[in-house]
Amino acid sequence: MKTGDINEMMPMPRRNLLRGGLGVAGALTTGALLPRSAAAAESIGTFPAGTEGPSVFVGLCTPLTGTYAAAGLDERKGFELAMEHLNSGHELIRKISPLTTKGVLGKKVEFGVADSEAKPNTAVQAQSRFISEKKAIMIAGCVSSAVAVATNKLAQRERVLYLPLVSGSNDTTGKDCVRYSFRACHYAYTAAAAIAPELIKALGKNKKAAYLTPDYTYGHSVTGSVQEFLKPAGWTTITDQVCPLGAPDYSSFLLNIANSGAEVLINVNFGNDAVTSIKQAKQFGILDKMTLVMPYVSPFLSKEVGPELMQGVYCTTEFWWTMGDTNPLAKMFVDTFNAKYGYKPEWDAHVAYMQVALWADAVEHAKTFNPVEVIASYESGRTIQTDLGPVKWRKEDHQLIRPVIVTRGKKVSDMKSPDDYFEIVAIVPGEGLMQKPDAFGCKLGPVT
Repeated sequence: MKTGDINEMMPMPRRNLLRGGLGVAGALTTGALLPRSAAAAESIGTFPAGTEGPSVFVGLCTPLTGTYAAAGLDERKGFELAMEHLNSGHELIRKISPLTTKGVLGKKVEFGVADSEAKPNTAVQAQSRFISEKKAIMIAGCVSSAVAVATNKLAQRERVLYLPLVSGSNDTTGKDCVRYSFRACHYAYTAAAAIAPELIKALGKNKKAAYLTPDYTYGHSVTGSVQEFLKPAGWTTITDQVCPLGAPDYSSFLLNIANSGAEVLINVNFGNDAVTSIKQAKQFGILDKMTLVMPYVSPFLSKEVGPELMQGVYCTTEFWWTMGDTNPLAKMFVDTFNAKYGYKPEWDAHVAYMQVALWADAVEHAKTFNPVEVIASYESGRTIQTDLGPVKWRKEDHQLIRPVIVTRGKKVSDMKSPDDYFEIVAIVPGEGLMQKPDAFGCKLGPVT
């Protein structure tokens, strides 16, 4: 398949699920997991058809063009490095997935890549084709949470595992969660819970904030969560300027912000939208009188807007490469990525790599590609050692319990290398940041 060669929706194949021996109607209708010996269907999704040869296929669909292209291209590199390491039995993969030798369950993992353009329909078409034509046993990828939500529904309908990779909306593992999807990155609520105490400590209480919010599920999730965590400290929202995804001109929104009397600009935009809006905010003189905050920072942002505009800016991120200074596994990832691609990895590449490794770990523990058994493996609650430290999956909503990294932009004079844009302010443990599993309406649905 050529990247982006997706022109029309493939018909969704109806799968004959062989449920002989399951016989517990209540469990099937409520989605309750049966014991593994009873629940494992003989044929489900692309299993076993997609596993009968010497290799298996997985599909990656990520934005390679459009406003989120920089993040998507980097996500692709992290994914490709993980596939290379998985098939060669690299030490780093085996540290995260100790049962791995080469490939997964002894089979080589082949993959295809398609361009989602950050559009839900385009992503669903591409992933549908990977499933129907290639019998993909796992699909992955997104940068837009709207894509993640749409692909969640596809994965559940087709009974094929999905790894969202980059998705910041609370909805992905909240009201739009599904049994067949697992998210490893931090998200709006945990980002807000991690950064709010640092903002209050650094900037004080009773601040007036202006928000610049992209008008879709990610933007509204982040803005709402940050407001929730800053309100107890007396922070107020002076204006929330809601802008379309991919806007070329932010002047009307920024004019309202400039005249609002706000002391802090909280910019929720991501990708090229973040770059454009920050540069235009500087042109409007906003950054000279307001403190900029990026609560869910976009990869490559400092490089693209210049470190001068990002100095002192508080952010959250999934990973920052200087974690390798104190974490040997993080150093191994940074060094191998840098050796292959010639620059330090950004967080979208990291989460792509880590989700592949965690998927391999789940399959190896399940000892089968049968998604029913793999889901049970994910949901077992075991602790997994990673380059973020120990993590584990929360079975109620399929969200990874993992730390959130709070950073602050460095002054140019303090940068030790061209990639040294941020200092790590805090690495906040994940469990205390997360909402209760049912707080956002997650109902995972059936496994068979």
